[in-house]
Amino acid sequence: MNPMLHHQMSNTNMDAKFQAQAEKPHAVCIPFPAQGLIAPMLHLAKLIHSHGFHITFVITEYNHNRFLSSQGPAALLPADDFNFTTIPDGLPHSGELNVTQDIPSLCASTSTTCLSPLLHLIHKLNQNKPTVSCIVSGDFMTFSVDAAKELGIPVVSLWTTSACGFMSYLHFQQLFKDGLIPLQDEGKLSDGYLDTPVRSVPGMKDMRLRDFPTFIRTTNPNDILLNFTGTEAQRATQGSAIIINTFEELELTVLNALRSMLTIPIYTIGPLFLLSKHNVPSGPVSSLSSNLWKEDTTCLDWLDRRDRASVLYVSFGSITVLSKNQLVEFAWGLANSKCDFLWVIRSDLVREKNYSGDDMEEFLEETRERGLVVSWCPQEVVLEHAAVGGFLTHSGWNSTLESLSGGVPMISWPFFAEQPTNCRFACREWGVGMEIGSDVKRGEVEKVVREMMGGEKGWEMRKKAMDWKECALNACQIDGQSLVNLERVVREVMLPQN
Repeated sequence: MNPMLHHQMSNTNMDAKFQAQAEKPHAVCIPFPAQGLIAPMLHLAKLIHSHGFHITFVITEYNHNRFLSSQGPAALLPADDFNFTTIPDGLPHSGELNVTQDIPSLCASTSTTCLSPLLHLIHKLNQNKPTVSCIVSGDFMTFSVDAAKELGIPVVSLWTTSACGFMSYLHFQQLFKDGLIPLQDEGKLSDGYLDTPVRSVPGMKDMRLRDFPTFIRTTNPNDILLNFTGTEAQRATQGSAIIINTFEELELTVLNALRSMLTIPIYTIGPLFLLSKHNVPSGPVSSLSSNLWKEDTTCLDWLDRRDRASVLYVSFGSITVLSKNQLVEFAWGLANSKCDFLWVIRSDLVREKNYSGDDMEEFLEETRERGLVVSWCPQEVVLEHAAVGGFLTHSGWNSTLESLSGGVPMISWPFFAEQPTNCRFACREWGVGMEIGSDVKRGEVEKVVREMMGGEKGWEMRKKAMDWKECALNACQIDGQSLVNLERVVREVMLPQN
């Protein structure tokens, strides 16, 4: 059966149920206000909308202005029962719109100031039809759980991390109890202590401390991110259900362990971007974008002129920052590898303020025939392009899923949050990754890039990545587990229960 025909039949059945109800179901979707977490929530919102829901998509006032700056005034206009609205994030704004806000400050502010604005918004929405019938909460936004309890409606928590990342956050408290964290002193970061084996996490064998989210690497027991992320993971289990942006076959062992631990249902409906691509009907809603940076699409024409699997795509996502020395080491590693590359260098990628880029001019001249540098690009499209044969990445979860879905193996340089966890699984469990050490050296970059793009190990990983691509696609097709799980969570949790 054609997937879209199945989709239409499924919606017809659901529409019949809606007609028997007093009004259309209405979901309020509220992601954590960072690019990498907004994107999967928008894909999920489109999918829920395609199942007959009215959608209110909540973004912060700061990101509202960033959307308008990057995409123009038409980006957030209402479309077919899909509306955008804002709440404040509680932080002062400098007026600069092309940077990601400070994450620790954002975590502290959203958790303490956003509950009241969300409740006020929902009470305002309820003055009109359809009234809000459920909340879809982003990861690290569990004040939404409190709001749902006060309103007497279900709340589904979308975790945009990997299942292994979510499991790691859930075990921060256990690491405290075992005396493994916080670190006794800064020297533990470099004396081999991070290689300490951790065997207390179900479904995640051979873990080391360094494989856990970076927030454990602190000597401060009151560290904001360490306590915030662990607490938020635990609080998410107090909602009605959890959605994880993954697919069953990729993380089955971890998912089975999670389901044995928790009392609420867990639904895997990923990769969300792929599920949305194959199951949201074309129209105004399907074309909505979550980009907070302006995309440079000229890179696609450049890729069209390259040989198959000849280009290394390089991007460190929306949050990672490099020192200017790290930037230069990566640059000359790429130059010395003699490989073609497409490199995304954001305006805020370099940590040092007022960085001029003068020390990159020789590199750009050296590589102008085989390299292209852009400020941002349509990554999902790039990773599906036949010319791309490898991905030098920070191992953020969106990037990892997009790489697997494109059949592209990865060189990993994890920087932040659960990226080391994703890196560990990509390299040791899924057979699609190689890691570069945190102390970036051009010689290592050159060696690993050469192996990825022209070596036997790179060829083997590319073959394995193509296998995962097929698995991801199957999960999102007719009768695929992710599509089935989407319809289950809508029917079993999100629809008003009579």
